[in-house]
Amino acid sequence: MYKHILLPTDGSKFAEEGVRQGCQLAKELGAKVTVVTVTESLVSVNGGELAMAFPVETYDKATRDQASVTLENAAKIASEVGVDATTLHVEKERPVNGILKAAESTGADLIVMSSHGRHGISRMLLGSQATAVVSHSEIPVLVFKPKD
Repeated sequence: MYKHILLPTDGSKFAEEGVRQGCQLAKELGAKVTVVTVTESLVSVNGGELAMAFPVETYDKATRDQASVTLENAAKIASEVGVDATTLHVEKERPVNGILKAAESTGADLIVMSSHGRHGISRMLLGSQATAVVSHSEIPVLVFKPKD
């Protein structure tokens, strides 16, 4: 069946539950696991006379530090479930692009991810990474929707 499962996470409780479910599936299937987190580039916003300066190096360090914590937590979940997980941080990409690139570069044959289950205006404003991955992926995607 599936030999290599990619588990995207943003570190949220919903994503961590998706990691747990994906690891349990991998254990049942005897599949390899790669956990990926993606961080975007710093976007500059200039609102007329008001502009905020934020050093790129500071942003990059903060995102790397957060990615490290996110991946450590995911690796701990994998260990608790009883699977070995490789971790991957994709930098300076939109999440959907980073997830799809990670799937391709690692040779994953299934993506298992959670959906926050947003509705209405929050979905319109924040978007849905799961929907975008399902729409653009060339491999199967299993979307897990945790209970609130």
